[in-house]
Order: sequence, then structure tokens, then C-alpha cells
Amino acid sequence: MPAATRARRTVFVDGVRTPFGRARPDGLYAHTRADDLVVKTVRELLRRHPQLPPDRVDEVAIAATTQQGDQGLTLGRTVAMLAGLPTTVPGYAIDRMCAGAMTAVTTVAGAIAVGSVDVALAGGVEHMGRHPMGFDAEPNPRFLAERLVAADALNMGVTAENLHDRFPALTRERADAYGAASQRKYAEALAAGKVEPDLVPVATRDPERGWGLATADEPPRPGTTVEAIAGLPTPFRPGGRVTAGTAAPLTDGAASCLLAAEDTAAELGLPVAMRLVQFAYAGVEPEIMGVGPVPATRRALERAGLTIDDIGLFEVNEAFAVQVLAFLDAFGIADDDPRVNEYGGAIAVGHPLASSGVRLMTQLARQFAEHPEVRYGLTTMCVGLGQGGTVVWENPHHADYVPTTDEEAAR
Repeated sequence: MPAATRARRTVFVDGVRTPFGRARPDGLYAHTRADDLVVKTVRELLRRHPQLPPDRVDEVAIAATTQQGDQGLTLGRTVAMLAGLPTTVPGYAIDRMCAGAMTAVTTVAGAIAVGSVDVALAGGVEHMGRHPMGFDAEPNPRFLAERLVAADALNMGVTAENLHDRFPALTRERADAYGAASQRKYAEALAAGKVEPDLVPVATRDPERGWGLATADEPPRPGTTVEAIAGLPTPFRPGGRVTAGTAAPLTDGAASCLLAAEDTAAELGLPVAMRLVQFAYAGVEPEIMGVGPVPATRRALERAGLTIDDIGLFEVNEAFAVQVLAFLDAFGIADDDPRVNEYGGAIAVGHPLASSGVRLMTQLARQFAEHPEVRYGLTTMCVGLGQGGTVVWENPHHADYVPTTDEEAAR
């Protein structure tokens, strides 16, 4: 039997995304292919890191929730080819609904840990204008016939209303305040130059308006106030609490990141933005899918030997404000804690489903560079049909960070 080898450490080298557009007939990407969006992000990562020989990329994992049309056909492989990588570079598609890109990252990290991959690209895309969530899907009738889920569990907005019902402390007033704060924080981050470095300009074409260039996110509504949100209708339930001001808008966009084994990154001269410490996924009742990040985070922290007090920065996907508030309450964190979503979140910028996990990671990596005093952070999100996913990361800029090479020398 071969001797057991120690698992290799996975590092996040860099991440980028397209500007996000509104999923509607006149949106930024109404006439742009989904696969072209994600190809743009992969090409940008290769451009930013010329020290990486393209043939050293061992895998390309790309997620999409609705895998049809220009989001189908084994995206990882087709994106690799369209991005100009050598034909020797393999790829695959992946789906865990909202946590698609997150799952692409953690799946690749497992391959790196066992030594079958040295360098990989992982990401996700969602063109919700062309491929609405669940479009043409055919849920098995047993779900309802055997009462495996409630009839409303397939409507994400209704599951958010259910969270308000289940936890009375999660009031509409708190959700409205959180929604306005997300818009404000995003606007402040944009003004401070903290958003643009992550964006890859995308050439667009409109049959009537001609060629254009997408350089900024389309969904944000700067200046949104609590009073304005309070006056919005509740589309998921008469007299409900979830509104357009406390939910992520339907969005088109893509995001990708470059991952590597830490020793390979050192060999190739690739920067280390953060190290993957641990990850976990967990299932919950589909009717209240928004609580998924809570058990996923508890499981990830336990596996990492950490507690919530060790986490200095949080990137929580804002599918709905109430979902974030449920997470904060579970861990005793204040609604306005500055460690949470420092640059705002999906309520402002949008949530192109399978791509959002890498957006969270890219923002956390940037915040790590700004906060060397913080050693650990996490990215977490809820997932349709009752799941949650969490990844714990370590900041290489922290004084106690020990690279692989130094760790090996100490043994």
C-alpha cells in the first residue's frame, strides 16, 4: 500500500466577474450569450496572470442552474475551448442552484487536496433573462403527492415569507432597514473604488442600439431609503413582508476564479489572496430554505476547529434580507455589524444564481487585503430546495499565517 500523503492546501489566487445586468428584455445582456459572459471572465484571469502557462490548468469547472441552450453543453469544457485554453484542458458543468459556483470551488479544492489537480478555474454563470430559474423543469409529482415538500417550497419568495412566519423576531421593519443598508454600503464601496477592480468590461450588442460596453452593475438603486422600501408591494403574499427592496433582483452575469495548490502557486509565482480552510453543506426544510447557512456554518466551523468568534469578516449572500437576518440572529450578530457584507450584497448588486458564490469569495479576498488584522472569514449562502453552503477562509496577510513551504520546513 502506498504511504498516506498529507492533503495539499488550496489557495484562491484571484477572482473576477462581469458587471451584473437586469434580467429583462432591455437589460445589459439581453442579446449576449451566457457562455460568452463566463468566457470573458476566464480570459481576464489568464490575462492578469501571464506567469501561468495555459497548459498548467488541469480543470475548468463552471456552474449554471438552468443548464439549457447557451448555458448547457458541459459548460466547463466548452468555456475552456472558447477561452483559448489548450484542447488538453478538460472541464465539466456543475449545479447546486444558487451555490453552483461555490460548489465548483469546493469540488476543485477536493481534487487539489488529493493531488489530482494543481491549478483550476472555477466559476458560474446565470442568464436569468434567457433562462428563468426552473424554466422547463418538471418536478417529480411525488414531491407533493407524498408530502415531501409543501406546495409553496418551490417558490423562493414564499420560502422567505415562511421565514418571517417561523421567526417572529425577523420583522419587516428589520428587513426593510437591512435592504436600504445593502444599497448604501454598495454605493459607498463603489465610490471608494472597491468594486470596479473586480469587474471585466463586456462588449454588448443590441439590434436597435448597436454595440456597447458594459462597465458597471445595472441593478443597484442608490439612494434607496427605508421609507421607500416600506411603501413597496409584497408580491409573494397579500399583506406579506418580502418586497423588491428586500430581495435580490433577477440578474444576468458570470464570475470565475483561479485556484491552485499552495505549493504550485509558489512554484509559478501566483499570488495568494486567501486559503481555503474548510467547507460544509447542509440540508434544511425546503419551506424555509433561507436558514440553510446556519447549519452549514456550524458544521464548517466545527470541522475547522473554530468558533464564530474567530470569524472577522462575513460575506453572506443576500437572496432575501430575512435570510441574512436569520443567520445573524442564530449567531448573535447585530444587523449592522460592520464585519458583515462590507461592500453591500445581492439586494443591491443582484444574484445571478450559480455565479454568486465566486462574487462573495472575490469580495472577501479584497477585504482580507484591507484588513490584515483579520485571520479568518467566511462565505455562505442559502440554496433552493433547502440547503446551505459555507466556506471558511484564512487571510494570508495575517501575522499568524504560515505558508505551506514554511509549515513543511517546521516539521
